[in-house]
Amino acid sequence: MPHQQTPGRRALLARRCTAIVQARWFAVTVFALILANAALLGVETYSGIVAGWQHWLRVAEHACLAAFTVEILLRLAAHADRPREFFKDPWNLFDLAVVLCAFLPVVRENTTVLRLLRLARVLRTARFLPQLRIVLVAVARSLPGTLSFLLVGALLLYVYAMVGWVFFGNHDPEHYGSIGRAVLTLFLLMTLDGIGDAVHAGLDISRWSLLYYGSYVLLASFVLVNVLIGVVITSLDEAREMDGPESPERQHAARPEGPGLARRIAAARRALDELEHELAQMAPQPADELERPIPEARRRE
Repeated sequence: MPHQQTPGRRALLARRCTAIVQARWFAVTVFALILANAALLGVETYSGIVAGWQHWLRVAEHACLAAFTVEILLRLAAHADRPREFFKDPWNLFDLAVVLCAFLPVVRENTTVLRLLRLARVLRTARFLPQLRIVLVAVARSLPGTLSFLLVGALLLYVYAMVGWVFFGNHDPEHYGSIGRAVLTLFLLMTLDGIGDAVHAGLDISRWSLLYYGSYVLLASFVLVNVLIGVVITSLDEAREMDGPESPERQHAARPEGPGLARRIAAARRALDELEHELAQMAPQPADELERPIPEARRRE
């Protein structure tokens, strides 16, 4: 009997914790704690405030950590009857990692890592802001395409930097004296900032510089940037589809649960089977069966 009561207790615990986690006041409270944690990080950048309120700032940080720990425990308890579903959600894994890392001795002793970890808590606002969550998912999905873009951009920069070093290295060593300076100059020109001065300076050296800068601006500033925008937009559409009504979280939220539902479904199926059987009995007989008694009646006449 004890092994039969355990699943029931887990289901009861999961239902109670789910009611708390899905409550609006709970989401608002956690969101306010995340904003308070961000405000504490900002306040700690002022040395005067830290010197006078160091003790209370530390107490506030410990209070935030305790509140986040209680939150993640409630989320874990809400999945007590289905723990695998908790670990399938990447946001749950992120929240769990952020909270657990704060208790590691190596992290707690390193002030820089601890501050970066506290800064990572600000990203948890994406859980409560659907649009921000979509943007972050889109950025993550665009990383493979962005990597290809970076490789093509690096190749383009290297080729144009070598050409610029060959033609302008002796006349303009400040900008094209080495491959590193040439790459830096062209990288800054990718934003079209200072392109006019560069073209005028190049015209004093050779008229072919106009073709050099014109082709570079066309490929780097127009073609590559538009390709990157296309990759991000495509990833944004895919992220919206993933977060749409067919997402696993919304399907699970919309899926009714409970043993009473299964009994009602079984009763409805039995009623449909009985209705189909009655309709089959009430259906008229085929014409060939109705015509069989007619010859026998004629014989009797």
